[in-house]
Formats: sequence, C-alpha cells, structure tokens
Amino acid sequence: MLEPAILDRITIEPGKRSGQPCIRGLRLTVWDVLKWRGGGMSEEEILEEYPDLEAEDFQAVYLFAAKVGQRVAL
Repeated sequence: MLEPAILDRITIEPGKRSGQPCIRGLRLTVWDVLKWRGGGMSEEEILEEYPDLEAEDFQAVYLFAAKVGQRVAL
C-alpha cells in the first residue's frame, strides 16, 4: 500500500509554522499548496516558484487534506 509512504512527506513540528502540517520539514505547509492550487497555479508553476518542492509532494498534500477533511464535522 502506497499511502503511508506518501504521507511520510507531511511533517508536523511544534515550533515550525505554528505546528501546521508542512511538506518534508520545509516551511511550506499543506495549506499553502492548496491555496496556490485553488488560486489557479498549476503544479508546474508551483514547482518553478518553489524548487525545494518535488512533484510527489502534491499527492501527499492532496491525500493529507482528504484525510483531514473526512474528520471535519460541519
């Protein structure tokens, strides 16, 4: 199963970005990437703007957000 290995790309450190879920220990959060995508940036544009990101990080972001979203009660 691929899911756990992909989710290992998401890290949470209490002193980094106020404990928000970040990508591979970088100071880029899951929410940053989702905001950029929602704002119309393509994955390719984000990778150009933030070269520390890797293409595989997007799958981790989407999967993490889907899992968190399943737990939200509106």
